[in-house]
Order: sequence, then C-alpha cells, then structure tokens
Amino acid sequence: MTIIKMNNIGDTPFQQLFGFNLQIQKQWASLGEALEKDGFLSATLKEQVRRILAQENGCQYCKAKGKPDPLLYDEKTAICTGYAQAFLKTKGHTPLNVTLVLKEYLSDEEISELLAFICFTTASQYFGALMQLPSSQ
Repeated sequence: MTIIKMNNIGDTPFQQLFGFNLQIQKQWASLGEALEKDGFLSATLKEQVRRILAQENGCQYCKAKGKPDPLLYDEKTAICTGYAQAFLKTKGHTPLNVTLVLKEYLSDEEISELLAFICFTTASQYFGALMQLPSSQ
C-alpha cells in the first residue's frame, strides 16, 4: 500500500501518485516520454538500462516490469548497461576508467542522453520506492 492515497487522475498507478499536482504530473510524464523514445540511443537500449536501474533503486513497481535481458544486448547496450551498473555501485561517482570506456564507444550526444535518462529514471524509481508503490496496484 502506498504512503498516500492514489488519485484517480493518471493512466498508471505511478502517475496517480502525482495526480494531486497536475502540473508536476504533466511535466514529469512529458519528460519521461521524451527520454524513453528513440533518440540518439534506441528505446530498446534505454529499456535495458531502466531494468538494470530498477533492480537496485528500490521501486517494486519498476522492478516488476522485468529484469534485463542480455540476449537483447549489442555492444552499445552492453556499454550503457555496464555504465548504469557502475553508477549504481558508486552512487554516481563513476571511476575515470569507466567514463573513458563510455567516451570511446558513444558520441557526446549519446552520452548526454544516457546520463539524462539514468538520472531521470533513478529519480522516478526513487519516487516509487519512497511512495512504497507495490508491484501491482
């Protein structure tokens, strides 16, 4: 059970927790939609990164959407998910050698998108964890 009651405004239980402040709900959803789409990085790659983050960020709702699937990994996905794992283990203080690997395989545009996605996704997953959003509502 969540720590506050669910609002009936929103398409998902996650969005309904923001339903008490429609401006935040709208902007949060808009940014999430923009980051999840194909951009400099594919939506498929970013979903694997999201799944890596979900395993450690404490949101049961996010975690229930599935574990990473290494069968879907190509070289770039392996680099990005590896970076996400390093981010989780070091609480954002990723070692220089990890960052250099990222810079070797990704463009500046891709790095910017990846790090924005990691930060936003982590914030979303922390919100779900803090609200104690269960895996099924």
